[in-house]
Amino acid sequence: MSSDSTSRRPGIRSLIDRVGYHHLLASTLVLVTATILLGVAAKATGSGLACEANWPQCDAGPYNLFPANLPSFYEWFHRFVAMFAGFAIIGSAVSAWRSPTVDRRVTALVVLGMILTPIQVVLGWQTVAQYTMDILSLHFWTAVLIFALFVIATVLVWEHRLQARHVTGALALGAVAVPLHVLFSPPVITELTEYSPTVQMIQYGVTLAVVAAAIVAPMIGRWHLEDDRLTGYLSGTGVLALVVVFLGRQTGMTFNAALDLFYVVTAGLLLVAFLAGIYLVRRTS
Repeated sequence: MSSDSTSRRPGIRSLIDRVGYHHLLASTLVLVTATILLGVAAKATGSGLACEANWPQCDAGPYNLFPANLPSFYEWFHRFVAMFAGFAIIGSAVSAWRSPTVDRRVTALVVLGMILTPIQVVLGWQTVAQYTMDILSLHFWTAVLIFALFVIATVLVWEHRLQARHVTGALALGAVAVPLHVLFSPPVITELTEYSPTVQMIQYGVTLAVVAAAIVAPMIGRWHLEDDRLTGYLSGTGVLALVVVFLGRQTGMTFNAALDLFYVVTAGLLLVAFLAGIYLVRRTS
């Protein structure tokens, strides 16, 4: 791209030069993660129907813009952070689209995330207007998809700083996260204590960690490991991780002993797969 074309976009270039697009994208990923976890907190505390079921307004202050009580605050704060996450998503997409230095694969990912964002906003509105299980599931999985898109994009822009040892780190994250995912799942945790809002936030935080591990390990492995069979194994482990996340979500939506058992067994297989992956990567390295 010509220097004249670049000079006509000083705002975008100066923003990326000062902050660095990789830092902008990482910050957006943090905001997306925070929005998801705050949404879980709002749902778990029963605050999704707070704010007197108003959306996007709340139930106090000028024009009903502010929360009137603690349940309303949970829902209001979730929306507040989601607003900044939305701005960050749009900013990341526009910056990538207009900058000649950003990988076109990254641009495609963040633009898709930007397209999904208004859909997610509408689904958030529908959780207040209808609050049905189908709407809640769509709202959750759309959020996970946006999270996954930004994880992939973030890994791509940080590629120059990632090494083979980060494959082991991602697998270790997954190996730690899987037992916690099972421990804090409804079939297990309800035998020990209540499925409280705090427990739910921890479980969904661990869920995002499993998703991130499932994405990061195969991506970096493809760049830095010369064993095609090992990279294929890591990809298979990533697919299994996504199956475990899906099953874990289902166990919280329905009471089915067979499904609970299948989830626990699959999670056990995933843990073994992560540990075996660590061993194989270390031996190959």
